[in-house]
Amino acid sequence: VKKGDIYSIIGPIGAGKTSLLNCINMHYRPQRGRVTFDGQELNRLKPHNVATCGIARTFQKVELFHGMSVLDNIKLGRHFLMKSSLLGSFFRLPNVVRDEMKHRAEIEENIIDFMGLSSFRYSPVGILPFGVRKRVDMARALAMRPKLLLLDEIMSGMAVEEKEDIASYIMDVHRDLGVTIVWIEHDLAAVMDLSHRVCVLNFGHKIAEGTPDEVQNDAQVIEAYLGRQKSS
Repeated sequence: VKKGDIYSIIGPIGAGKTSLLNCINMHYRPQRGRVTFDGQELNRLKPHNVATCGIARTFQKVELFHGMSVLDNIKLGRHFLMKSSLLGSFFRLPNVVRDEMKHRAEIEENIIDFMGLSSFRYSPVGILPFGVRKRVDMARALAMRPKLLLLDEIMSGMAVEEKEDIASYIMDVHRDLGVTIVWIEHDLAAVMDLSHRVCVLNFGHKIAEGTPDEVQNDAQVIEAYLGRQKSS
């Protein structure tokens, strides 16, 4: 994946798309091959170490703390960037408080406002519409200051208007924050509109890769999605 690209991964259900993302952030351990990022091999790292390298992700099923506020959920994305000891956090020492306030101010200004979540900042996540919760999941990933953002079916389950909103946020993150995006999605129209390059998986194998136009006209891709025509 080239730095600065929006790179989409598509394929039929069960093709191995989410498993691939799980291998990139080492939630799964690849049995063969290597995963490298910025010249560093990731295979021996644990998921939290991969996060410190600059890789963040969202999840196919929204993995948020529903009883906590939007702000508190997003702040969780910053925990590994905060400089505090267990003792300092317990006694709320001045340096810990200052560090927390600095990160909170940055989250409020650069992420909550950026993702259009200002009116929800103190709302419990569990009461919010599904599309807003997806934005919170994306905002929490952005709180990690990622170089690479992995989006796992961010549009899944959304209405048309919600998909249009999240598409604009994807473009804003790419353009304004300079984040490289690897994106799994079933909405092929959105993929073809937003992506620089597209990879097609089928039963764990890459069957095509290229620009949206190249992929749409690939015979193997058409067969994987539509099936092989029977001869008369």
